[in-house]
Order: sequence, then C-alpha cells, then structure tokens
Amino acid sequence: MKKIVVIIGHSDTQSYCHALAQAYIRGAEGSGASVRILDLAAMDFSPILQYGYRKRTELEPDLVAAREVILWADHLVWIYPTWWGTMPAIMKGFIDRVFLPGFAFTSAPDTLIAKKLLVGKTARLLVTMDSPSWYYRLVLKRAGHTIMKRGILKFSGINPVRITEVNTVKLLSTEKRKRWLDQAEAMGAKHA
Repeated sequence: MKKIVVIIGHSDTQSYCHALAQAYIRGAEGSGASVRILDLAAMDFSPILQYGYRKRTELEPDLVAAREVILWADHLVWIYPTWWGTMPAIMKGFIDRVFLPGFAFTSAPDTLIAKKLLVGKTARLLVTMDSPSWYYRLVLKRAGHTIMKRGILKFSGINPVRITEVNTVKLLSTEKRKRWLDQAEAMGAKHA
C-alpha cells in the first residue's frame, strides 16, 4: 500500500487548491493508498525561522507531527497556488521551519556538500496559477518550480519530482474546473 501525504499550501480553506486536494485524496484512497493530510491553513505554527540556522527555534507540535508524517510517506503531493512567481508565504515558512539540517539534509562544518536525508521518496507538485503557461515558462523561467523541485525537494533527496500546472485559473469555466478536478482524482488513483 502506498503511503501518501498531501500538503495543501493555500491559506484559504475554500480555495480551488483545497478542492483539487480533496479530488486527489478521493482518487488515492479509492485505489487503496493510505493518505494523510497536512493542511497548512489549519496548522498552528510560526512561519518565521527566528534565528536562521544560528540558533534552534523549537518546533510547535503541529510541525513535529508534520515531520513524522513526511518521514512516514513514500510520496509527497504539494498542492498550492503560484503567487508572485513562487509559493505562498505560509508554504515557504513551513518549509523553512520543517526542512532543516538534521531532518532534510546534513553537512559537515568543513564542507559545502550536503547529505540528502529524504532519499527514497517521490513528489508531485500540483500548482495553480492565473498566468498562462507560456508566460510562466518564458518570462519567469518557471522560477517557483525550479525552487521547489531542485532547490528544496531534490536537494533533500526526494526524486523524481513531477509537476502539473493548472494555468489561467481565473479564466477557467465551471466545466474546465470540473475537468481539472477529475484529472486530479485520476492522478491520485494512479499514484496509489
């Protein structure tokens, strides 16, 4: 049985991202996967890494539980919107607080080479945005995708990382929104 964690990075629980997450979860559970959810909007934590890496900031109980779920999972599904070319602040803060040295990676004091600690896990990014795909690709060089895929997940050992974009969301008809929900459910079923 595949173990999947769905991480919802939208701060509004009534968002289309939350609807996509529910569709994905339905598909995964319907195909026999064990699914756990980390809904960042419902979690209680400070998104600020108070002292950087100089001094440890104690993790709130929700972040301790999140780490346990991430370690438990085989597959991480990140569902979030693109705001200003990248992830929302709540998601960046979650990553800053959770993907710390000793959990996601480690390195010796005398080297810049990091050891990846989350090897063996895979990921899917299901990302919404109002921009058309061509604009995000040509003008912004897919900045947010690169940061998530290479700068965070692969750096931590999570590989492969697949990306699905839902573009021009504010222009999508009700019918197209429904089709995307169906696709998210089918994606969940396939990954289970």
